[in-house]
Amino acid sequence: MEKTKVVLATSNAGKVREMADVLSAFGFEVVAQSEFGIVSPDETGLTFVENALIKARYASKISGLPAIADDSGLSVQVLGGAPGLYSARYAGVEGDDAANRQKLLKALENVPYDKRQAKFVSCIVFLQHENDPTPKIAMGECAGSILTEEKGSNGFGYDALFFYPPKQCSFAELDTAEKKRISHRAMALQSLKQQLSQ
Repeated sequence: MEKTKVVLATSNAGKVREMADVLSAFGFEVVAQSEFGIVSPDETGLTFVENALIKARYASKISGLPAIADDSGLSVQVLGGAPGLYSARYAGVEGDDAANRQKLLKALENVPYDKRQAKFVSCIVFLQHENDPTPKIAMGECAGSILTEEKGSNGFGYDALFFYPPKQCSFAELDTAEKKRISHRAMALQSLKQQLSQ
């Protein structure tokens, strides 16, 4: 069966690797937006859903393909949901994971461990075309807490600081296959899969 070609609206190499693998099993041939020379548009939305739609519509418009976009981030309860929408540029520079982690540790410096609850949130949208009036919108969440120091070397972003209680380790200590099964993005992808098969 021929796979449906879709553009993945992200420039984050970690997300491309993680999602292309999973989406391939859904019958999609994933092409990263960078292959079309697409640079992500300004994310002016106020929610993960709005930002994912902005990215997907733009990638679909430029590429002429159906588009999938993910907007995700880390929400820390005691910080009022921050870094939230600004997770990738929390420290000021887009995608500087190490600086983002250091800023988060600093922000939580005097916060006791029982007050460091957090969750990873992922919103994935699928558009048939740029002006698709009925996009598929899938959400996924993963609850945990923020460690006082980094642990593990797998993953990217805030994975080394995110403690996941069911496995008693950080996301960066999970192997890739396991993370793919249980992460917030995995939850959102499963939800998307169900919607696409209806």
